[in-house]
Amino acid sequence: MVSSSVRKVVEAEISKSAKIRELAALGVKTADIARMLDIRYQHARNVLVAKTKKAGTSGAQGLSEGKQASLGSPQAKLRLGPDGRVVIPAAFRDALGLREGDTLFARVESGEIQLLTATAVMSRVNAMVREFVPEGVSLADELIADRRREAEED
Repeated sequence: MVSSSVRKVVEAEISKSAKIRELAALGVKTADIARMLDIRYQHARNVLVAKTKKAGTSGAQGLSEGKQASLGSPQAKLRLGPDGRVVIPAAFRDALGLREGDTLFARVESGEIQLLTATAVMSRVNAMVREFVPEGVSLADELIADRRREAEED
C-alpha cells in the first residue's frame, strides 16, 4: 500500500529528479521509485548519487548546481581516434574505480553509446529479477530445499 505522502510526491507538479529525491527522503527504495515514476533504475540512482557528491566536481562550469546534477558528473568532450578508439579520461576511470584490464559492457540505446561496468550490469540484472521475486524470498534457499526434497525421494 502506498502512503498518502508518497502519492502526493508522485502526483506533484515537480521535476522527476525532485520527485526522486523526495521519495528517497521518505524512505522509498530506489527500485520502487523507478517503478512508481516509470523510469529506469539507473536514472533514479544517478539522481541520488549526484545529490551526495560534492558541488563543483563536474566539468560543467557556469551552470547552476541543479543543472550540473542533472547533467551528471564528471563530463568531457571526447574525440574518436584511429581505428575508432576513445580514451576514457582519468576522472571517469577514478569515479568508476576502473583499472587497466577491467571489462566494460557497451550498448547503443536511443542514439547513445552506453558503457557499463560489471557492477552496473549486475545491478540492472538484480533489479530486473527483483520485479519477479517477492520481497523476502530467497531463490537460493528455495533451490536448496528443492534439491533436498529430490535427494530424499531417491
